[in-house]
Amino acid sequence: MDLMDRFRQGDRRALARLITHVENGTPVGRAAMRELYGATGRGRSIGVTGPPGTGKSTLVDQLASVFRKEGLRIAIVCVDPSSPFTGGAILADRVRMRHLQDDPEVFIRSMASRGALGGLSRATGSVLKVLDAFGFDVILLETVGVGQGEVEVVREAETCLVIEVPGLGDGIQAIKAGILEIGHVFVVNKSDNPGADRVAEQILTMLSLNPVPPPWQPPVVQTVATKGAGVEDLARQVRRHWEHLDAQNLRREHLGRRRIADLAEILKCRALGAASQRVLSRPEYSELRRKVELGQMDPYEAADRLLPFDGIEEWRLP
Repeated sequence: MDLMDRFRQGDRRALARLITHVENGTPVGRAAMRELYGATGRGRSIGVTGPPGTGKSTLVDQLASVFRKEGLRIAIVCVDPSSPFTGGAILADRVRMRHLQDDPEVFIRSMASRGALGGLSRATGSVLKVLDAFGFDVILLETVGVGQGEVEVVREAETCLVIEVPGLGDGIQAIKAGILEIGHVFVVNKSDNPGADRVAEQILTMLSLNPVPPPWQPPVVQTVATKGAGVEDLARQVRRHWEHLDAQNLRREHLGRRRIADLAEILKCRALGAASQRVLSRPEYSELRRKVELGQMDPYEAADRLLPFDGIEEWRLP
């Protein structure tokens, strides 16, 4: 029985192996994505982002437990920083979710960011689709937690939770780098610490400054993830957002934007790969590289000799 047959029969080992193929971009992984793509778009996805130390992993663990009590099948993807030597995941947040690992209806996967910006791995979207096609009802995606740059999560997850805690710059954190715009639910975790109410008030104040009231007003929920306090309320707010998306037909729009983004990413990778192959195979590349390394030539001149500038340096899909 081949890997895809075992996958379709619900074999978790086949699922894990297929995810590895997808992460590594093997021919097996690429063929599987083409085969599975039409079976995606059924599971609900939740992105969890915020600065390091806000308790994202613990909150994901508790939120998954609430959904499991409702009988839902849960997948959790934790994107960790990469080892500079092996490229593998360093933090392995799944060690904080040990009591979930014994549940046959919960699947946990750690992924290395492998240098990708935006808090996710380049393969994250594909991995989420594999989990969706496998039949998980809810997929929780925890970003790497690099600070204020994890805005890419909004492309992959239909509901984004932005986690803040007292003492990390308070509500000012929510203003930076588009974080305020991507949040569908704001969570003040560790709310048993002093200053939690102030952080919640600041976030609400920033949200109220929007001159045009949005169709969805993000709520602010206070939690203490280590004790499970406020997590059921958080789950209710997530469900409220799902109901809003369904009622306004916004989920279909989100899926459409994600498919277009997938097309753009595939074209970008293929175009860059083809261009790199042509450039790196040129006989003068090694000599120009040596001159740049020794400081005998600036990299701009070397790049112009290898690939003349045509006015386009940033990829955009029309």
